[in-house]
Amino acid sequence: MSGETQANAQSPAGSVKDNSEQQTAELIKTRILSKLKDIKSFPQFVLETMRKLKDPDSSASDVAQSLSRDEGLVLRVLKLANSASFGMSRNISNISEAISLLGYKNVSNLVLAATVYSSMDKGLSGYALDRGELWRHSLMVAHASRYIAKKTGLISVEDAYVGGLLHDIGKIILNDYVRFGYSIIVKMVEEEHVAFTMAERRVLGFDHAAVGAILTERWGLPEAYQMAVAYHHRPNDLPEDKKQYQHILDVVSVANSVCLMLGVGIGADGLQTYMFPEPLERLGISNFDELMAELIDFAENVSTDIAGMN
Repeated sequence: MSGETQANAQSPAGSVKDNSEQQTAELIKTRILSKLKDIKSFPQFVLETMRKLKDPDSSASDVAQSLSRDEGLVLRVLKLANSASFGMSRNISNISEAISLLGYKNVSNLVLAATVYSSMDKGLSGYALDRGELWRHSLMVAHASRYIAKKTGLISVEDAYVGGLLHDIGKIILNDYVRFGYSIIVKMVEEEHVAFTMAERRVLGFDHAAVGAILTERWGLPEAYQMAVAYHHRPNDLPEDKKQYQHILDVVSVANSVCLMLGVGIGADGLQTYMFPEPLERLGISNFDELMAELIDFAENVSTDIAGMN
């Protein structure tokens, strides 16, 4: 049989296989999009509280009135206000006073963290993360992002913290699908030496960063956070019309890479971790080893935050 005849004889089977794989991929994409639609937005009182925290004309009592609908959040705000880090010599029991003491940015970060905590504290077998590991990693990246923002002075430390906290939120949606295709994804990472997120896209049609960006948009969060989440594994691919968000993206990307290199919540997607040099250059960080050494000490801060959620 000639080579051409042999190729023609094999092509129908190959075509059927390609069509089957394409149909499977489309089915997975459809299910992922459907699952995204089913995700609830933030509770109305949370959105209302966040709006009041951003409103310069709102008072601490206005924020307290909205926040008081959740007893757990009230207790967390009071606990933080009475923590040793704020050096108070007396007990703070009034929620309005606690809000004034902490400041709107700190309260906003706490409300956001408490809202996503229940989703991020679960085990994610698709990413080889035990219960609490995603939360620990996200908090570590949040603290590292805030530190880098303070060190460089290029963006708000509060914005950096939120971007770091949310960067992997898409994993809670993709977990089941990554688990389904785990062996294929890992094989692709190990044999082809591609990033885990690239393997996600090739197998599932989405990666957790893209799904996370859709979630943050659905929750009505600022576009800066959406861009930090969407491109934290591809910091050099930010579209030209979004370049105003390059600094927060670079901060979160560097913080995430450092934390993975330190082994904090590394999971499956820590395979083929890569530190892009361009974000370091754009942030003016010339001594990477020094930054790594400085961030090792943040584990204690993360443990404090985890205790504050319980």
